[in-house]
Amino acid sequence: MNETEGEVTEGVTEGTDEGVTEGTTEGVTEGVTEEGVETEGESGYNPVINPDDFVEIIDNPYFPLTPGTTFVYEGESEDETIRDEVFVTNENRLVMGVNTIVVRDRVFEDGELTEETFDWYAQDRDGNVWYFGEDSREYEDGKLISTEGSWEAGVDGAQPGILMEGNPQVGDTYRQEYLAGEAEDMAEVIALNESVSVAYGSFKDCLKTKEWTPLEPGIEENKYYAAGTGPVLEMTVKGGSEKLELVDIITE
Repeated sequence: MNETEGEVTEGVTEGTDEGVTEGTTEGVTEGVTEEGVETEGESGYNPVINPDDFVEIIDNPYFPLTPGTTFVYEGESEDETIRDEVFVTNENRLVMGVNTIVVRDRVFEDGELTEETFDWYAQDRDGNVWYFGEDSREYEDGKLISTEGSWEAGVDGAQPGILMEGNPQVGDTYRQEYLAGEAEDMAEVIALNESVSVAYGSFKDCLKTKEWTPLEPGIEENKYYAAGTGPVLEMTVKGGSEKLELVDIITE
């Protein structure tokens, strides 16, 4: 396979605001299924989670998580070389009564481990992949220096969000996580037919999202997801220069 620097060929995607999923609050899709029907809380966002509406596996084509799989990404952030290893463990964690899959995400900068995160995901019957929180650890010179950014749905007002919709449509906007002032990542579906070439290979009909958080105004990312593979490319398009692309997928 030819190694590239993460080339993207822009496509024209049919779709208008008519594609916005029903169940919105202030224009944000925050309850795209019966399982995730939301109620109004102090924050205006309070999805109702029923554990019976979740399944044991995560096979959403844009975000498949098969235990034993490692996704390897490489790129640059400012002047540093980045390597990101995302390992789908065989472990589970019960969050809000839902049996989530634990995913270990390790980030290396110039070969040194700087961050290790254990993320908790689960998929509902409609194929939406929900994000239930994370145990985040930052390192410097091999020593743990911070756990800032950690949160768990259902604890201290934190709420789960949708990481990937089961039926994404152009114009859909949704919360990926919510803990006021701490975790407020948002996403919008921009296109469904992007062509992307990365070190791992070339992909057509990719899903493109715009992702941001109101906690960091002026910073915006684009992410690209290939059906049957998952995330293949992410790049900061406003407020920075970070880029990561898929270079390998390892299965046990």
